[in-house]
Amino acid sequence: MPCFRFLLLILILMLALASAEQPEAIEALLRRLDTQRSPPSVQESAAKAVLQRLLPTHSHSFEFKIISKDVCGGHSCFCINNFKDSSRNSAEIKIRGTTAVEIVSGLHWYLKYWCGAHVSWDKTGGVQIGSIPKPGSLPHVRKEGLVIKRAVPWNYYQNVVTSSYSYVWWDWERWEKEIDWMALQGVNLPLAFTAQEAIWQKVFMDLNISMDDLHGFFGGPAFLAWARMGNLHGYVKLSLQKQILSRMLDLGMTPVLPSFSGNVPSALTKIFPSANITRLGDWNTVDGDPRWCCTFLLDPSDPLFIEIGEAFIKRQLREYGDVTDIYNCDTFNENSPPTNDPTYISNLGAAVYKAMARGDKDAIWLMQGWLFYSDSGFWRPPQMQALLHSVPFGKMIVLDLFADVKPIWKTSSQFYGTPYIWCMLHNFGGNIEMYGILDAISSGPVDARISENSTMVGVGMCMEGIEQNPVVYELMSEMAFRSEKVEPVDWLKSYSRRRYGKAVQQVEEAWEILHHTIYNCTDGVADHNIDFIVKFPDWDPSIINMSILAKQEHMQKLLTLHKKRRFLVEETNTDLPQSHLWYPTWPVVNALRLFLVARNNLSKSLTYRYDLVDLTRQVLSKLANQVYLDAMTAFRQNDAKAFSLHSQKFVQLISDIDELLAADDNFLLGTWLDSAKKLAANPGEMRQYEWNARTQVTMWFDNTKTNQSKLHDYANKFWSGLLKDYYLPRASTYFAHLLKSLEHKVNFMLEEWRREWIQLSNKWQAGTESYSIEAVGDASAISHTLYDKYFN
Repeated sequence: MPCFRFLLLILILMLALASAEQPEAIEALLRRLDTQRSPPSVQESAAKAVLQRLLPTHSHSFEFKIISKDVCGGHSCFCINNFKDSSRNSAEIKIRGTTAVEIVSGLHWYLKYWCGAHVSWDKTGGVQIGSIPKPGSLPHVRKEGLVIKRAVPWNYYQNVVTSSYSYVWWDWERWEKEIDWMALQGVNLPLAFTAQEAIWQKVFMDLNISMDDLHGFFGGPAFLAWARMGNLHGYVKLSLQKQILSRMLDLGMTPVLPSFSGNVPSALTKIFPSANITRLGDWNTVDGDPRWCCTFLLDPSDPLFIEIGEAFIKRQLREYGDVTDIYNCDTFNENSPPTNDPTYISNLGAAVYKAMARGDKDAIWLMQGWLFYSDSGFWRPPQMQALLHSVPFGKMIVLDLFADVKPIWKTSSQFYGTPYIWCMLHNFGGNIEMYGILDAISSGPVDARISENSTMVGVGMCMEGIEQNPVVYELMSEMAFRSEKVEPVDWLKSYSRRRYGKAVQQVEEAWEILHHTIYNCTDGVADHNIDFIVKFPDWDPSIINMSILAKQEHMQKLLTLHKKRRFLVEETNTDLPQSHLWYPTWPVVNALRLFLVARNNLSKSLTYRYDLVDLTRQVLSKLANQVYLDAMTAFRQNDAKAFSLHSQKFVQLISDIDELLAADDNFLLGTWLDSAKKLAANPGEMRQYEWNARTQVTMWFDNTKTNQSKLHDYANKFWSGLLKDYYLPRASTYFAHLLKSLEHKVNFMLEEWRREWIQLSNKWQAGTESYSIEAVGDASAISHTLYDKYFN
């Protein structure tokens, strides 16, 4: 016991010293980054350009000015003031900020809270700026003006896989819109991962690795994110990356660039036969096929690791210039070290950082903290401390990636003194599902920041896919500038009025319901959309009354698989498949009714139309889950008539939802496929990119004749076209096989169905049929018809 107390005292002293060193180290980093920013005139022009693109009619109504942090007591901030004398053709509002991001954030704050405007992604309804008064009539702020300081230095944005789930097919026009959106939301620390394969190509070719060898190393466009992490291996727009970085820098952002994580082409084993290169284990493949898994990892302890890591950083510096000191590396993301020995782990971490620092002496290692959650059995306190303390204090920043659901800062003594960013993960696979925890994100960052010995230095949004649930992302973005907790009830009322441009009582009542149901998920389960339409159960319902032992083994397999797949399941008392349902459904049906009552009042609002379609889709999808279970119950009761009734209703729901989604151009498969094809330079690339696009949102990448990929439907989407031509045939063929077994009194042949379905899926993935990129139909009328059909 005395020995334990002594060790505990040592740990407390270490953490106290670390917490004292950290603020100084972070302040030094911030000062250094400030010296790297674009000149004030460049940033002011960049901010003015954002205004011109967002609100060209008011380009002369605002004056922008960069100011020193000294104006706000050493903090990043924006200040909003009135001009005393203003007219239609002169500035009315002056916005000053410590960078262009703060200026644009101040513009957004003013437009929201003084003009009742709203900005969201185009695919979630776009902007509502009709409420903004004409030039010369803008509302004044209070006489003394307004000063808003950042509560924490950084507002981080993106997940390392967002580049594949959302950005993969983007051109500069779409990227420009995204960077504008980032600036308006206050993002100042974004990932910048585009085209890193071009850098790697040059680095590896300098090591005498041929292009033929690299073709098998890089994944297809829609799968590059996993190739980079070593989960898969198998394009490149260096000029686009330079445009992205240039715009980020003009706006005063600090981009986060990639660094070397250890993944290498197999050819390196031949060129450097004595290097410590091992082959990783299987990652979610059907049969461990080396074409899809088991990439090669260069041990960080090998001198070659530091050589390659240094070369990669220096090559980026040569291509982009000195644009950042912050680099992302996730060597251990879902790839555990070979031993849990803390000394070994500490040496690994030190080597990873050394490779960065050799390339950039001021390098900071930004690491996703997902591993501490997803592989918590391995990353116990000694292992966590060994990794986190393997670099000098202040040289690592951790993303508490899943803090909205499973905050690690609470159970790790604030990451053992290491600076961290409180992040909202929220979305998996770019799935489309209404979901959120508004109470957590409106208070969690504040609780973390004011907690004892806090090492929090930022907030972040780390969703795997974007362009969904705009309400969640608007609130989360605001937390970068909120020093106190937000009351969601009041905030939502304001949000509703801004989003639709007016106050509508029924819609405000609907949002109050949504706050306490859909946007109040407190069950601790990561929400990956596993509704049965888009994640159809692959099982034999004939097998009932599993033994306790068999059921325990089955659940253990599910938990192991699902943890790797970034989501968890709950153990239940039923052996029927379970979707994720965290709220009572009938209040949400009532919220839909209230939305429909307001449709005449908001008939011209695109933001309203998006929300109406999304809410109708959500309600019908949850209904379909119950209809599916009714069908399975009827099957087990050998009731062919009831089974036919329920299974036909399920299929009809898919068809009806497809028709609904087709009426809103934000829910179209055709848009995704068209973007992929437009990026191609020749017919061969066009076929490859379309196959990539189709495969990512369906079967993923590997399957056998009778086994679907373990990641099938991970990136499922509620898109018109995908429902009609993919999800519907899948359900129909499955139900047809079940009905045949009932009518002929024979066993259901699961493998026979799998064989038929996988063949159909492979054919669809390889297809080239066109899908509409324009909406067809009246979304409001269709929603009303479906409500009457299923709920009246």
